[in-house]
Amino acid sequence: MSESALDRKTVHEEMERARTLFHQLLDHATESDLRRPTDGTRWTNEQLLFHMLFGYILIRPLLVLLRTFGRLPRGAGRIFARLLNSGTRPFDVVNYLGPLGGAKVLGRRRMGKAFDHVIADLHRRLDAERESDLALSMHYPTRWDPYFRDVMTITDLYRYPTQHFDFHRRQLTLTCRR
Repeated sequence: MSESALDRKTVHEEMERARTLFHQLLDHATESDLRRPTDGTRWTNEQLLFHMLFGYILIRPLLVLLRTFGRLPRGAGRIFARLLNSGTRPFDVVNYLGPLGGAKVLGRRRMGKAFDHVIADLHRRLDAERESDLALSMHYPTRWDPYFRDVMTITDLYRYPTQHFDFHRRQLTLTCRR
């Protein structure tokens, strides 16, 4: 089995684990649980759950960027990443405000359905990736997220949202976090 094939299998398993856990968290949370503040963020549990979902939603546009910059000279991606890093403050504001509205708009039931939909889409996309494309890479804005590395491949990008999910899961203050 090639390393890419192993990576695909691992990524599929990671995404399914997160999908199952997301539903368990939603299913076992009371309304009071969802309104409770989280540990280490300014969000409620419901808002943080939306933020965790949004980490997966963002992969689709990030894949488009990576496919574009991954085919350009490396310097182009480096400049783009520096530009994005310089916009960290506005990004942080949008990153904070998005879950405030997103959680209200979607609510518990639609968040679960959205998670299922985005994970199913990412499974299909990952299966359709050409082996040669899995190694495409570009520079990323490392100030935007602790799990963004200076250079990331398509495989790295597929693994990113589950790392993000697992980090934030530990900040939830739901009665049942497992």
